[in-house]
Amino acid sequence: MPKNSKVVKRELDDEVIESVKDLLSNEDSSDDAFKKSELMVDDPEEKDVDVEEGSDAEDERPAWNSKLQYILAQVGFSVGLGNVWRFPYLCQKNGGGAYLVPYLILLLIIGIPLFFLELAVGQRIRRGSIGVWNYISPKLGGIGFASCIVCFFVALYYNVIIGWSLFYFSQSFQHPLPWDQCPLVKNTSHTFVEPECEKSSATTYYWYREALNISSSLSESGGLNWKMTVCLLAAWVMVCLAMIKGIQSSGKLEIMLDPKVWREAATQVFFALGLGFGGVIAFSSYNKRDNNCHFDAVLVSFINFFTSVLATLVVFAVLGFKANIINEKCVTQNSEKILKLLKMGNLSQDMIPHHINFSSITAEDYNLVYDIIQKVKENQFDSLGLKSCKIEDELDKAVQGTGLAFIAFTEAMTHFPASPFWSVMFFLMLVNLGLGSMFGTIEGIITPIVDTFKVRKEILTVICCLVAFFIGLIFVQRSGNYFVTMFDDYSATLPLLIVVILENIAVIRIYGIEKFMEDLKDMLGFSPSQYYYYMWKYVSPFVLLCLLVASIVQMGLSPPGYNAWIEDMAMEEFHSYPTWGMIVCISLMVLAILPVPIVFIVRRCNLIDDSSGSLASVSYKRGRIIKEPVNLEGDNTSLINGKSPSEVPSPNFGKNIYRKQTGSPTLDTAPNGRYGIGYLMADMPDMPESDL
Repeated sequence: MPKNSKVVKRELDDEVIESVKDLLSNEDSSDDAFKKSELMVDDPEEKDVDVEEGSDAEDERPAWNSKLQYILAQVGFSVGLGNVWRFPYLCQKNGGGAYLVPYLILLLIIGIPLFFLELAVGQRIRRGSIGVWNYISPKLGGIGFASCIVCFFVALYYNVIIGWSLFYFSQSFQHPLPWDQCPLVKNTSHTFVEPECEKSSATTYYWYREALNISSSLSESGGLNWKMTVCLLAAWVMVCLAMIKGIQSSGKLEIMLDPKVWREAATQVFFALGLGFGGVIAFSSYNKRDNNCHFDAVLVSFINFFTSVLATLVVFAVLGFKANIINEKCVTQNSEKILKLLKMGNLSQDMIPHHINFSSITAEDYNLVYDIIQKVKENQFDSLGLKSCKIEDELDKAVQGTGLAFIAFTEAMTHFPASPFWSVMFFLMLVNLGLGSMFGTIEGIITPIVDTFKVRKEILTVICCLVAFFIGLIFVQRSGNYFVTMFDDYSATLPLLIVVILENIAVIRIYGIEKFMEDLKDMLGFSPSQYYYYMWKYVSPFVLLCLLVASIVQMGLSPPGYNAWIEDMAMEEFHSYPTWGMIVCISLMVLAILPVPIVFIVRRCNLIDDSSGSLASVSYKRGRIIKEPVNLEGDNTSLINGKSPSEVPSPNFGKNIYRKQTGSPTLDTAPNGRYGIGYLMADMPDMPESDL
């Protein structure tokens, strides 16, 4: 707790020790449970006993070794694969540098404020997502469970992408790279190039046929791809081993008027920072309560932004290099065709300008000849088979996701000198980026469950990773890539938006914006800017609701389906989801958000008895602890509450007795019982210090 927090003391009979210090000095050193407890006494007259930060109860929770370790963990979680293959695509698609303007505006409006909010509640309450929202209001405790489910869905397919990267990484230690040339097929009479590869490209063929061995539709399973199964297992083993060790291991300006650009920028800001996953809350819960989380929020947000910009510059440079190589090859091949047509007499030499030298022709000269032939041979032009070799056309082919990483980049690297080295470095980078985000995602699952149900973290981590691996086998079938697309489109976007909207409502409306601002002042040592007050109360909720509506409309207007790879045509073709596929898509969204209404109904209707004896008050006598059942209907102001974190599933929030505020909304501001953190509420006069 911050050093200006107080413990209220009340005079009791002679058997009660007057101070915590004397009580501890008289206690037997072998009584660990006693040492982990804390004395909380109520006295409306005296408020002079300071509780120093770093008490045994507060030290019970693991903590970061250093501020740098924590910042790197948050950066590792927020900076992921999307920074490399999603942000550059959106820049290219939406006007280049002009896209940065709406992105920065939305970063300031929803990104940093909501990131700051999650950091603050996690650091203050010092619990994972389930415990945090149970503390704010038990009826909204389902928010934490929804975050865990979304994290689990995302982890299922996200680790598959890491497995793909591991496969390409393992194949990069050879020269030439295996995707450098199309394979040759031999039969009894002659040797020829693989038709599927000849119709597409070497890198496209390697991705779809050699790596994925993809089927032609979602319904065609095709069995497991053993190579990708091994890579997926390796990825989950890496994640499991790391998590067991715990936290200490870890162009055109008018385009800005297009609402679609703003929607895509808002979505990118939203997911880039990992809002709603619970990983941000989990990581910040291991901080001391006087840590400057405002500085952390601004720092991590801008590190994420500048990393995206840097990645965009690199991606554009690589794609530009690739486009130039492909354009030069196109000019060479089509110049040879023109020479053949001249020799055959299909074209007249008089059509060719005198300064053109086909042995060393430039792209500009070729396009000049191309335009002349197109005008002169207008009727017969299509039969000549000539192509327009313009580098702009190649650059306009916007590529994102796996197409960028496993096709475009791999093709570019085949033209680099020492191409295996660059391939190793690139896929090693993808693995590291992916693992950093995976650690935060898994932490968003493990930490809330450990905090709430008091299970061993090592056992839970192993079980979680094993279950995820076996479920993840659907992604390493020959049709697995289509399931990855399905989960990516439907398992996270809408549920996470709803989760973050509810988070904002829980803190600002249910808990109270004024109380929250006071808590921040108490925690940070200074009052946060009023900018955050207005962002949290008015602007962010409005923008989030607009984004939710726009996402629903976009989902309704876009036909649900996927791009299937057709082997005979060597190209992608759009397929609609079958009926069972639509059921799966809808189920993913419903399952992710279902805990919110379920927990609300259970709490609202009191379907679970919260006074089953799981809570206890502790009366201290000299050298002993006597546990007594809590009488929730009795005089709470007479209770001396001391709880060991090992005995009661609740955070040790300081030494105040938490209370229900007069005039507060009908939702409880502090929970009791199975779903909640387990703090008692006492009807007391308002106290000057924070309620958190």
